Amino acid sequence: MTSLFRTIIGTLVSVVSLACAEGFAQSADKGPLQLEGKIVLGNVRGRIDHMAIDQKRQRLFVAELGNDSVGVVDLANRSVIRTITGLNEPQGVGYEPSTDTLFVANARDGSVQLFDGSDYKATAKIDLGSDADNVRINASNQVVVSYGSGGLATLDPSTRNQIQNAPLKAHPEGFQVEPDSGRIYVNVPDVRAVAVVDGQSGKQLANWPMTHGGNFPMALDRDQGRVLVVFRSPPTLTAFAIADGKPIASAETCGDSDDLFIDAKRGRVYVSCGAGYIDVFAIDGSVYRRITRIPTVPGARTSFFVPERDQFLLAVRATSAEPAAIWVFRPSP
Repeated sequence: MTSLFRTIIGTLVSVVSLACAEGFAQSADKGPLQLEGKIVLGNVRGRIDHMAIDQKRQRLFVAELGNDSVGVVDLANRSVIRTITGLNEPQGVGYEPSTDTLFVANARDGSVQLFDGSDYKATAKIDLGSDADNVRINASNQVVVSYGSGGLATLDPSTRNQIQNAPLKAHPEGFQVEPDSGRIYVNVPDVRAVAVVDGQSGKQLANWPMTHGGNFPMALDRDQGRVLVVFRSPPTLTAFAIADGKPIASAETCGDSDDLFIDAKRGRVYVSCGAGYIDVFAIDGSVYRRITRIPTVPGARTSFFVPERDQFLLAVRATSAEPAAIWVFRPSP
């Protein structure tokens, strides 16, 4: 009887598991983000930070902070073609096409290292002092880097020199450059504020006080004229008017977020969270309605959306069960 009972239980468990798996697959097929595959990064341990892309070569750069390396991924073949080693906690990466140069911002020594975009040989190093972080390329092909206890450095990729510094009240986290005006919108979580900086002069134009804490990721919705910010405490997505910082709408989201992106084609927002989820919101006028929450892996909080390839890429650190990888999602419909 015991053997028969175990057989029956085992059969029931298998049937239930199969039904759940099929239900999950059907749900995923109908969802706004479909997992297409995983690109294994190799022997990469520890935290993974931000990403950037060389559109011409279709190569993704992955800041492997905990591994002191940057992975170079061929997106067409979905394989790692190079690993740049010997870095110092790389946090931010940016590719500048006019000079064919990869910029890597290092937290440990505050340096920005430059690499040739064809063979990834080191070409220069710019010392900012401490905690070099996010990297953005502005409309003039200049490179903007957040760093230290409060600063935005503007680098000239041709001369490989720092040409401007914009002081801030504390360390800047996520920031975005508005192409038309050149204004830079900066999350400064330690003082609970968003700073608005003139990209040409480096002068601060405005300071928007925040009621929530932990404002790390940011995105600009140029079509709607909004600045989107995700707070970690409490986990909240908030849209502000780009003109004056007036709050427009808020919605609860997943915890420990480090990236968010706008899918203008579909009117959606993607939020990646270290709590182990991707939240997808539909933009309905002034309402941000969460349409799904996709389970991922705890610690997978950095991501990158590539509209030109119609792909959402999630950086997933290594676990005891699986190696570090980039999960490739396809938005639908």
